[in-house]
Amino acid sequence: MDIQLLQQLAISLGLGLLVGFQREWGKRHVAGIRSFALIPPLGTLCAQLGLQFGGWVPAAGLISLTGVVVVGGVIKFRAGETIPGITTNTATLLMYVVGALLALDQVPLAVVMGGCVAVLLQWKQPLHAFVQQIGEREIRSVIQLTLLALVILPVLPNKTYGPYNVFNPFHTWLMVVLIVGISVGGYMSYKLLGSRVGTLLSGILGGVISSTATTVSHARVSSKQPNTGALGAIVIMIASTVVFFRVSLEVLVVGPEILPHLAPLLILMVLVMGAICIFLYVTGLHEKNVLLPDEDPSNLKAAVIFGILYVAVLFAVAVAKEHFSDKGLYLVAGLSGLTDMDAITLSVINLINSERLNLDTGCRMILVGALSNLVFKGAIVAVLGSRSLFKRILFSFSLSIAAGILLVLLWPKIG
Repeated sequence: MDIQLLQQLAISLGLGLLVGFQREWGKRHVAGIRSFALIPPLGTLCAQLGLQFGGWVPAAGLISLTGVVVVGGVIKFRAGETIPGITTNTATLLMYVVGALLALDQVPLAVVMGGCVAVLLQWKQPLHAFVQQIGEREIRSVIQLTLLALVILPVLPNKTYGPYNVFNPFHTWLMVVLIVGISVGGYMSYKLLGSRVGTLLSGILGGVISSTATTVSHARVSSKQPNTGALGAIVIMIASTVVFFRVSLEVLVVGPEILPHLAPLLILMVLVMGAICIFLYVTGLHEKNVLLPDEDPSNLKAAVIFGILYVAVLFAVAVAKEHFSDKGLYLVAGLSGLTDMDAITLSVINLINSERLNLDTGCRMILVGALSNLVFKGAIVAVLGSRSLFKRILFSFSLSIAAGILLVLLWPKIG
């Protein structure tokens, strides 16, 4: 008895039951729980036979299944029932292919695809509601991201130019695509979840989209509505904490081997700032407000400006490294981190990867940039926000910056 084949059939049956359960739970379709439970095992057996007798066997199985689906639709139509859509029919054929993948030992891919089919079928209403909320701005954001990633990026040369040999057009634009992608993803999540999101989610999305923009937005709100200062402080603090997760994601994508060395510093900062968030949340539960992002996250002008800033940081760090001590590098990190954490983070990671900057100095520079970013956002609140908001942010950011300075000065040598 072939144990491997039995395992494949068991997984096929399980995936088919999962998708069939969702279809049976919803409105009646051509295929229900029993039909879907049989389709992936059919694909598995046909693919196994195909390994012995040739590819015509699974092809014939797919054609036969297609005929069954078409006949089932015709019977429903003649019976006077609503004409079925193509979603269930497509899912039927896809689950056959999922079963065939199992016969080819592609178990992870088959499981992922089966799970995705079930999720997409279940998310019909949320996805339709999401599409109805999409307007010209959101479509433009997606198209612009496509332009940045799939049209411009592939044609850029992947080699270095200029003084200090640090400017790489491909790498520079790849960083732009990464940041715009994160921002668009956060913005689309906001649109999917709706404007009536809670305080916690407002802060999280604010950190993903732009913690600086979130700070400006809530500072302005607090100046017009002074009684929202407590909630504004919570959202700004949560968004500022999420920045460290965003930094971790950038490091994971661009320099994964650096993350284990940098992670302890980031985790400690998250713990300190997370504790402050909890304190602010507990003392400000009586207020209600929402995050209202009002800018296009994929703005091409902003993307180009970020790319220029990214290259400027690369050059500044190279110059400071050659002509000054580590103090000069930290000054560069502090100045560039004032307005944009992404530029200093990605620049430093690429310099470490290219061995133009040692690991210890680079990790501390990223933390210095994060602390200077807190200083900048505190200044924004001081200028634009209410007195109540500024008091809370001054307290919160002061503790966070003090903790960060201690880490920069006292943390053991990295690497």
